[in-house]
Amino acid sequence: MVHTKEMGTIGLQVTVHTTGLRFKVHAKPRAHTTQVKGVSAEGALELQLSAPPVDGAANEELVRFLSDALGVPKRAVHVLRGETARKKLVEVQGIDVDLLRERLFK
Repeated sequence: MVHTKEMGTIGLQVTVHTTGLRFKVHAKPRAHTTQVKGVSAEGALELQLSAPPVDGAANEELVRFLSDALGVPKRAVHVLRGETARKKLVEVQGIDVDLLRERLFK
């Protein structure tokens, strides 16, 4: 089963798949700190990353940050598309939409 659920007034577009929740991330590497900056007009999570986009460091930081913020193991967070781009598609397993929203935007 696949369906899309917009996260209320926040605007984050989340697609529910049998394997987990999928959403777009607009990564901004080389920031001072790693943090959520908001949601883009396209419904993507805007995420500043302190790591540079070199040798997968930014993707590792993205996975680490999301796993910590969402309370899931690193192995539950996957970059499905955009490993070498700023625009990515991420899947998170073991969490529901409401908990995702609560933990990302607390």
